Amino acid sequence: MPRWIYLDNNATTVVDARVLEKMMPFLTHEFANANSTHRFGVHAYEAVKSARVQVAGLIGAEAHEIVFTSGSTEAINLAIKGVAENYRSKGKHIVTVSTEHRAVLDTCQYLETKGFEVTYLSVKSDGLIDMDELKTVLRDDTILVSVMLANNETGVIQPIKEIAELSHGAGALFMTDATQAVGKIGVNVDGPGIDLLCLSGHKLYAPKGVGALYVRQRTNRVKIPALLHGGGQEKGLRSGTLNVPGIVALGEACAIAKKGLSNDAEYIGKLRDYLENELLKMEGTCVNGNTSSRLFNTSNMLFRGADSDAIIMGLSNPENNLPLIAVSNGSACTSASIEPSHVLTAMGLDEVAAFSSIRFSIGKFNTKREIEIVVQAVKGVVDKLRDMIIDNEQR
Repeated sequence: MPRWIYLDNNATTVVDARVLEKMMPFLTHEFANANSTHRFGVHAYEAVKSARVQVAGLIGAEAHEIVFTSGSTEAINLAIKGVAENYRSKGKHIVTVSTEHRAVLDTCQYLETKGFEVTYLSVKSDGLIDMDELKTVLRDDTILVSVMLANNETGVIQPIKEIAELSHGAGALFMTDATQAVGKIGVNVDGPGIDLLCLSGHKLYAPKGVGALYVRQRTNRVKIPALLHGGGQEKGLRSGTLNVPGIVALGEACAIAKKGLSNDAEYIGKLRDYLENELLKMEGTCVNGNTSSRLFNTSNMLFRGADSDAIIMGLSNPENNLPLIAVSNGSACTSASIEPSHVLTAMGLDEVAAFSSIRFSIGKFNTKREIEIVVQAVKGVVDKLRDMIIDNEQR
């Protein structure tokens, strides 16, 4: 019997042992600054250079188009604020989606205080945007369209190729927050015509605190100014001493993900489908979001009559002689909020339904036995919570 069963991989992943092994020398005896010119520093620089190639290789980019950051939040700020500053002579209109991560929404809301106009696209009940609405809101002064590739709460995958084509047709740049998608599904920046893309290491089995921003430098070259000034690292876009261990780890994680994309999809997908099919046998249970265009590891499920916080507590109760089971009721970045999920309410769920939904996000280290245990545990906790409501109503 495992002590923990972790099904919150969209929040963060464990560091792959192979990734840890690759980065450890740069935390110990190979600790030089990658910008030092002595041989010790040159070796660290070469490791960063190799990692840049590995990250670029996962998304079909060129190495010189990769800018290392502390994670996706920084990359998003660098991209959106950079476009706003550098392209404001063309216009001050930005288009995004109401179900984006808070890093995108909060950045856009900040820009509204600086005189920019932001259009927040709605989504249909399955979480997909309405392409006709996008066509309607695009204007001559639109400078950027930012649409998440795969939603972090529901796993719903947007048709970014079509979105990028419409954006470019209006003369706007297209950006995608691919944090949840990179390392899970095949991503190639040239296929859809992506101009800016962000990713984060801790979503694909690298450590927290490292990520990357892709900035197109070939056709339709994107120019953005620096947010951080100092030593001029990362071609002046992101000054600061490079996080060599984290960068090396991110590179290795990307290389591993590239090799394992199809196998992971098949293995994890079967686990997700088993979990979902078993839980759907319960009355008052359904899946939130489109079930044909979504990540293979994600299932956001509504359990009517059972509060999500109570489910989470019940699954992590050591008194039930079961492993502590980690799931979530939304984005980890908004877990302190008492508001219902903005993603689910944008899809049309009322507050009660949103507060009764659980996100299961499975990783490559989960096992069939773990999923079987989770199925039984969830059924037990949800049934108990529903019985409590019935008892209270009968009193």
